Formats: sequence, structure tokens, C-alpha cells
Amino acid sequence: MEIIDLRSDTVSHPTPAMRDAMATATVGDDVYGEDPTVNQLEQEAAEKLGKEAGLFVTSGTQGNLIALLTHVKGRGTEVIVGDKAHTFVYETGSMSAFGGIMPRTLPVHDDGSIALDDIEAAIRGDNYHFPRTALISIENTQGTVGGKPLSKAYMNSVAELAHQHDLKFHIDGARIFNAATACGENIAEFVAGADSLTFCLSKGLCAPAGSILVGDKAFIKEARRMRKMLGGGMRQTGILAAAGLIALHEMSERLDEDHANATLLAEGLSEIPGIRVISNDTNFVFFWLEEDAKLSPDALSAKLRDEYQIMMNPYPGFKRKFRCVTHYWITPERINTVLQAMRSLLA
Repeated sequence: MEIIDLRSDTVSHPTPAMRDAMATATVGDDVYGEDPTVNQLEQEAAEKLGKEAGLFVTSGTQGNLIALLTHVKGRGTEVIVGDKAHTFVYETGSMSAFGGIMPRTLPVHDDGSIALDDIEAAIRGDNYHFPRTALISIENTQGTVGGKPLSKAYMNSVAELAHQHDLKFHIDGARIFNAATACGENIAEFVAGADSLTFCLSKGLCAPAGSILVGDKAFIKEARRMRKMLGGGMRQTGILAAAGLIALHEMSERLDEDHANATLLAEGLSEIPGIRVISNDTNFVFFWLEEDAKLSPDALSAKLRDEYQIMMNPYPGFKRKFRCVTHYWITPERINTVLQAMRSLLA
């Protein structure tokens, strides 16, 4: 039996078309700017998102750090960011460690947004007692509260607020194509207000590794220097970029299938004793295993793994809260297998 892995969309793996493309990719030395497949990916990614230029980076974490280091000049300068944002919670304090950047955290609401009034109030005035504010950063979709998509209107409002105060606006768009799909928006129009944006080629887009950072030409030129400084020059990277091109053009257009499968899962789980579905947005399902459930959270995870080859774990920091994430390799048939196993264990 094949493993059914619902822990995250980071566990997705390359499609057969990606493996074929990787095997035949034309490569060169990307540090010299001579890998044609990487150059193609960077150009086409920028065009698709309506920006001037792109940069292929090893990961979303590296892309976010490069963006922050490029935008924010001077140690002790401040970035406004959500208190549940990936850049603040899950990126090992890299903005502070490498850039001396001070995060000014604001509450992330249940819908994934930061209140505009809170953002405006957090922007520092010109006073030498305070750190200077340089950047506003948001995450879309906001993963920690359930893969919540933020609307184009909201992002435009944040962009307008940033630019009114001569600040830059960065989007951690690891799953930005999921957000655009959920909102029914053209991706370029969706992110038009952002000065920079990262998105993952892996996760729901299934490439084996890599992310893209986009912005204007001057920004990307400086970002390339930052990538080199962080050890991000990868030489013959066209092998990975070949899969990235398929992720960009093909896999980004089918994410509604993952969202539908997440809904199928949520609806089925809601009918099982001991389970309370908390949220179902984009390709995320959060549910709570009630105190009176037949199994404990750890026992449920162990039995799913050992008896059914299903990977599903409690969400870190929440003993009874589970997160399930759908992706290309989670089909409706596999959703039904999961639901049958859950009914067998909990009914």
C-alpha cells in the first residue's frame, strides 16, 4: 500500500512530466548567468506575476530573508509582520541574526489578516528614540490559521498604506497560487501592489525544491548579490528549474482540485464521532479531536500510520488539533481511504 501523507503539501514529489524534464534539461553555470533553463524560469515567473524580474532561490525561507535584507538598510531597522507569520515564527530569527532587523509583530486575526489600523499605528514616526520602519510583510495564504486566502482588495489596501508612508511591501506568497485560485483572481493582478513576493515551486506545485523571488529589476539585481552572500549560488540548477517551469505553468492551474479534495475531506470528517472540523480553506483542513474520542491524538496517529499507511499528526503546540493538507498526490480515492480508516478507528 502506498503512503497517504496529509501532514503538509511539502511532502509532494515531482510528477512524471517533471522527472522527464529534469532528465533532459539544458544546463549551464547559473552563477555566471549561463543556465538557460534557470534564466527561462526566472523570466517567465516574473512575467506571470506581472513583475520585471525574478530570482531562483533554494527555498521560501531563503527568498524571504533575501527580500528583507535587500529592502531593509541598516541594523536596528524595523519590519512590521504578523505574530503568526512564517517569517517570524518558522524562520529561526534569521532577519535578526543576519540583518539586525527588528520585527514589529502585530496580531494575525482568524481570517489571516492584520488590521489596517494596527499596521498604520505601528509605523514609526521620525524620532531618533525609535527604530525606523522600512517594510510591511504579510503572508498569503496564512498557513498558521488554516491556509486562509487574503483578498486582492486587502493586499491593495496594505500596499497603499505602505507606499503612503514610503515603505516597501513584501508578500510571503509560498502558497500565493492557492490564494489566487480561491479568490478567482488573475495572479498578476492579484499581487500588483507588492514590491516583492516569494512563492514556492514545491508544496502544492510539486517541484522537488526551490522558490522564486520577484520584483523590479533594480531590486532583483541587489537580491542576486544577497543570494550569493548567503551561499545560494547553485551552478547547474537547470535540472531543478526544468521542474519549476512545469510547476509554474501547469501545476499552478490545477489547484482547485486540491481545494475540492480538502472540502471532501472536511465534509467526511465532520460526520465522524469525536471530530470537530475547525476550518477548511484552500488546501487546508484543521480539525479537533474531542476529549471523548475513542483514541488519543497520539494513538490515532500511530494506528493510522501503522495499520493504514496514512500520515496525519497533531499540529505542533496543539495536542488535540490536527492539520491535513491536500496536494497533487491526494486524490478523491485516497480521501475516501482516509475517511474509511478514520471511521473504522473512531466510530
